[in-house]
Amino acid sequence: MGAKLRVVRRRIRSVQSTKKITRAMELIASSRIVRAQQRVESARPYAVQLTKAMEDVARQTGRITHPLLEEREAPARVGVLVVTSDRGLAGSYNSNVLRIAEDLMRSIRRRGLEPVLYVSGKKGQGYFRFRAVPVRQSWQGLSEVPTYERAEEIGRSLIADFAGHEIDELHCAYTDFRSAFTLRATEQRILPIAPEEVAGAGGAPSAEYVFEPEPEAILDLLLPQYVVTKVYAALLESAASENAARRRAMKAATDNAEELIKILTRQANRARQDEITTEISEIVGGAEALAQTSRE
Repeated sequence: MGAKLRVVRRRIRSVQSTKKITRAMELIASSRIVRAQQRVESARPYAVQLTKAMEDVARQTGRITHPLLEEREAPARVGVLVVTSDRGLAGSYNSNVLRIAEDLMRSIRRRGLEPVLYVSGKKGQGYFRFRAVPVRQSWQGLSEVPTYERAEEIGRSLIADFAGHEIDELHCAYTDFRSAFTLRATEQRILPIAPEEVAGAGGAPSAEYVFEPEPEAILDLLLPQYVVTKVYAALLESAASENAARRRAMKAATDNAEELIKILTRQANRARQDEITTEISEIVGGAEALAQTSRE
C-alpha cells in the first residue's frame, strides 16, 4: 500500500511542476498579446494613408496600368504564402491555418494551375517537409515579433517572383486577429493588386495636387510598398493570433492540471486511509493474538 501512495504523490509533484510551467507561459502570452495588439493598431493608420495616397495618385494618372495590376491571360503558377508559428503549444492555431492553405492549394489545382509554396514559420516548414511538398522559399524567427524589415524582405522576394513570371498570382493564408477570443484562419489575394483597391470607390471630392515626379513614377514606388504593407499586416495579425491561441491553450492546460491534482489528491488520501486502516487492523489483530497467548 505504501508503494501505491508514493507513486500517487510522485505524480502529484510532477503535475504541480507542469502547472507552474503552463501558468508562467499563460502569463507571458497574456503580456505579449497587449504588445501585439498595439503593433497591429499602430500599423493600420500607415496602411490607410498609403491607400489614400495611391487613390490620389491614381486619379491623376487616368487609366491605371502597372505590372503589379496585371491580370495575366494564361496563368500557370499561383504562389501561396503560408504564415505559421515558429513554436508549438498554441492549440489549433497552426492546424487551422494549414487547413486553409491545403484548401487553397486544392482549389488552385482544380483550376488546372500549379501552387508554389512560400512558408513563414518553422511549424509550416516541418508540416510540408514531412509531406514532401516542395517549398520555394521559407523564413523563420519572426512569428511572434515580426519586424517591418523582415516583412519587406518577404514582400520584395514575392514581388520579384511575380515580376519574373515565376508566379502569376499570389495568395496569403494567415490568421486574422479579431480579438483575444476571436481568431479566424483566412486567405486573401495579394497579387495582382485589384485595380479598385488603388482607384478607390469614389465619393467625396479630393484635393488637387501638383506631383513631382510624374504620378506614374510615384505609383511605381507606392504599389510595391503597398504589397509589403499587406504582407506586414498578415504577419502582425498572425503574431497577435499566435499569442492569443497560446494563452488559451496554456490556460486550458493549467485548468486541466488543477483538476488532475484534485483527483490525484483524493486518490492519495484514499490510499493513505487504506494504509492506516490496514495498520490498525494489524495492530488490533496482533493485540488479540497476544491476549489469546496470555490466556493460554
